Amino acid sequence: MKIGILGVGHIGKTVTQRLSAAGHDVKVANSRGPQTIDADVLSSGGRAVTTAEVVEDVDAVILSIPLNRIPQVASLIADVPADTVVIDTSNYYPARDDRIEAVDAGQVESSWVTEQLGRPVAKAWNAIGSHSLATKDKPAGSPDRIAIPVAADSERDRRLAMALVEDTGLDAFDAGTLADSWRQQPGAPCYCTDLTRAEMPGALAAAEAERLPRRRDLAVAAIQERVGDGTTNPDAEYGVRLSRALYM
Repeated sequence: MKIGILGVGHIGKTVTQRLSAAGHDVKVANSRGPQTIDADVLSSGGRAVTTAEVVEDVDAVILSIPLNRIPQVASLIADVPADTVVIDTSNYYPARDDRIEAVDAGQVESSWVTEQLGRPVAKAWNAIGSHSLATKDKPAGSPDRIAIPVAADSERDRRLAMALVEDTGLDAFDAGTLADSWRQQPGAPCYCTDLTRAEMPGALAAAEAERLPRRRDLAVAAIQERVGDGTTNPDAEYGVRLSRALYM
């Protein structure tokens, strides 16, 4: 497929590398220009382009940017054809993203994203830590392959996003519509806990919406105490252990 990826942070970088290696035609862009994209991001065949070019003539656009930057790219996404699938990988962290009143009041994060963009999205790659995504990929059929949930209101969009997730070395789990995608938000049992496909249904079912923000903020506080701030990632296995202790 032809894929455009906006954002080259930890998640965007690995998704670019994996999908390129899987044989997809991948373009990637950031807000600072193609000349600022590191060569290792492009090591599997991805191409650095401008933000205008990244959304042209593609089957899917993957948004790998902080949640509070979604409104800034709405005009860019506005001209993307309706049959192009837009995939949202973002998560809401108030300490990083500023307060979003609607989400604080309980609106599902990706429902807020659809309102900002004025079009449907699929939700994928948000519920795995960047280190696990980068280092724990396994071939399809591996019994301990990590699974992540994928949600979308359109069956076609969900299936396409799931196929791409599979190409990044993970099991894609059909998590239903965006209305239920709160079950894969920060603080939920499936969030950054590196579960298998067999474990995923129980984790999604066990999510309690009113407890997610408190658990998310407890994790941020624990990380701040350990590393000194709320934006630096802790060592990878500590992050998984912490998420399992607080969210499951």
